[in-house]
Amino acid sequence: MKNVLLLIVGAAAGFVAAHQFSKTPQGKEFFADVDAKAKDFGSAVVEGYKAREAELREAVANAEEVINDLTNRTK
Repeated sequence: MKNVLLLIVGAAAGFVAAHQFSKTPQGKEFFADVDAKAKDFGSAVVEGYKAREAELREAVANAEEVINDLTNRTK
């Protein structure tokens, strides 16, 4: 229980310190940089996901064509 209390107190102290730091010009610049990097990372993840999804859809479409072709040959 003591560890949970220390964790909560530490998180609260960190939040207060970050809030005070964000009020300074250096803090605003730091958090703007962190925000930009997080958005870039998120965009890269989305882009990668969409590219992989397109690859998988193409592979499924190709597999369906092969299956249909083989099915037609056996008839």
